[in-house]
Amino acid sequence: MNGPMVSRSASQESVLQTNKVLRNTYALLSMTLVWSALVASVSMAMNLPRPGLIIMLVGFYGLLFLTEKNRNNNMGLVFTFLFTGFLGYTIGPILNMYLGAGMGDVVVTALGGTALAFIGASAYALTTKRDLSFLGGMLMAGFVVLLVGMVANIFLQMPMLHMAMSGMFVLFSTGVILLTTQQIVRGGETNYISATISLYVSIYNLFISLLSLLGIMNND
Repeated sequence: MNGPMVSRSASQESVLQTNKVLRNTYALLSMTLVWSALVASVSMAMNLPRPGLIIMLVGFYGLLFLTEKNRNNNMGLVFTFLFTGFLGYTIGPILNMYLGAGMGDVVVTALGGTALAFIGASAYALTTKRDLSFLGGMLMAGFVVLLVGMVANIFLQMPMLHMAMSGMFVLFSTGVILLTTQQIVRGGETNYISATISLYVSIYNLFISLLSLLGIMNND
């Protein structure tokens, strides 16, 4: 007699846990996006220089490592805001460059495109019954291609390669949003800090890539 009741209780507990992870993820993601926007605004106002490649790599991967390492304790939140604040700082000089070139419309379009892509991908992942786990292998292969392409472009500096890489980043980031969101919904991702970082980095890459694509299309 207790079997079905225990089963229902476990199922309800699983749903509650999933909803909690989803709620905490979107709450933290919203706060980090606002925080990044504030840091980017300060960076723009102070006309801070764009960090060099070494600083960018050390800051990005160093803070990302520390965030993931501490994702199960309170320091994880501290490093989450340090990480997203650092990326917010890197956006400031990029936006100043576009605005200084009279391309404010490109910035607005990129922001709108990023928002639409995130909302659309999230809505699909939240509502579809299709298993999107097949994206995992494709994204891993895509990451390797992107890594090779980025290294090659450092030396080649080819506009067409840069444009192709930006287009691939748009697809890759959208795929990560789809997969991460469904993993949360289906219980595959149970840590809201990790989920937040995955979604935030995808949004960041999506925005920067759209800026690049739109900038190139505007012949600047």
